[in-house]
Amino acid sequence: MSVHDEHSLETPALTRAIGPKLLLFFVIGDILGTGIYTLTGDVAVEVGGAAWASFGLAFFVAMFTATSYVELVSKYPRAAGAALYVHRAFGLHFLTFLVAFTVMSSGLTSAGAASRGFAGYFTELMDGVFVPPELVVAIAFLLVLGALNFRGVTESVKANMVLTCIELGGLVVVIVVGAFVLAGGGGDPARSFEFAPGGNPFTLVVGGAGLAFFALVGFEDSVNMAEETTDPQRTFPRALLLGLTITGIVYVLVAFFTTAVVPLDVLAQSETDLLEVIRAGAAWFPLGLFALISLCAVSNSALINLMMASRLLYGMAHEGIVPASLGHVHAERRTPWVAILFTTVLAIGLASWSGVRQLGGTTALLLLCVFTLVNVAVLVLRARPVEHAHYRAPTILPVLGAVSSAYLASPWSGRDGSEYEIAGVLLAIGLVLWLVNWLIHGRRRA
Repeated sequence: MSVHDEHSLETPALTRAIGPKLLLFFVIGDILGTGIYTLTGDVAVEVGGAAWASFGLAFFVAMFTATSYVELVSKYPRAAGAALYVHRAFGLHFLTFLVAFTVMSSGLTSAGAASRGFAGYFTELMDGVFVPPELVVAIAFLLVLGALNFRGVTESVKANMVLTCIELGGLVVVIVVGAFVLAGGGGDPARSFEFAPGGNPFTLVVGGAGLAFFALVGFEDSVNMAEETTDPQRTFPRALLLGLTITGIVYVLVAFFTTAVVPLDVLAQSETDLLEVIRAGAAWFPLGLFALISLCAVSNSALINLMMASRLLYGMAHEGIVPASLGHVHAERRTPWVAILFTTVLAIGLASWSGVRQLGGTTALLLLCVFTLVNVAVLVLRARPVEHAHYRAPTILPVLGAVSSAYLASPWSGRDGSEYEIAGVLLAIGLVLWLVNWLIHGRRRA
């Protein structure tokens, strides 16, 4: 009996509750959120007014890799995602565990960044009213989302659907306000085509894309919902590629209008970037309402990332790569409750460690490393056909995805050194866990 079969007999199966529309909203909701709401100004400070070009480049890099994910998830519709693909391609247990831990860590650094972003917008919303310290707000926020994650996948994805509509609406407001300001002769559209002084435009755009990529990540999380999706071979290709395209277009427009309406020195000092667009161009629009919309956006990001991190751990336990206890499913709620508890605690630790800029950059760094391997894996696995029909990406796209992801993850792209430090500590923790798991389970199998 295989590890998979044995596990299936001991625990209930996950519920297939996600249809095409819910999955599309899930993809869009996972991509939208913390990155665009909190880091637009950081990208603009690094690149200049032409920050939209960095978001555009990040979109193309994400699309290259998204086609690889579509091919792999339609070929292997299981919950383990990137780790499963790398394991099937290379068969190295250590590499598989490392990928799994890296992806999980990226979800948790993203959730940590979202919690700090939430605390910032919450403080803005409650201006003049006493609120606890931002770290306390961030921790309480993660605990609430952990409870919602435990409640059930149906409740979580429906909450995601509502929050996605709200956060997408907030971005549309920014675009409309920006267009209204420029049409009325306000702002400075020429600023959106300027680059930071003293820098090479290519280098600046690439460096900004390394950070802007954080705003595009999330599409890869959806493959971890494969076992809870109806007809994944047909549902995933359309939902994943359409969702990424919609968000990519919205992001480029938001970045363009933000730098055209708001001076860069104002963006540099603000932790609520898009709120500055409303403040500068639409005094009639209630700032408190937009702050509330922003809270919904970062809440959605954190919820989805906590969901994906827990499902990834569940998938790895299902494959026997991490301890089986992490794959326990609650008999009533039918959710992986041990994995949910474990990932929520880790997210709280990360939120206590660093801020939005560093955690967001680390998220992009970790995922770019994983995307490099996934793009190589899709080419390797083409030598191993499966019986059912599935999507096949044009060969040039995985090649471009591997090269561009590796470059954006490298120091040559201008990435902040603190991101490597955070990633290094997380991977060191992963190495310790792998050794413990091998000592317990590897010897037993031997």
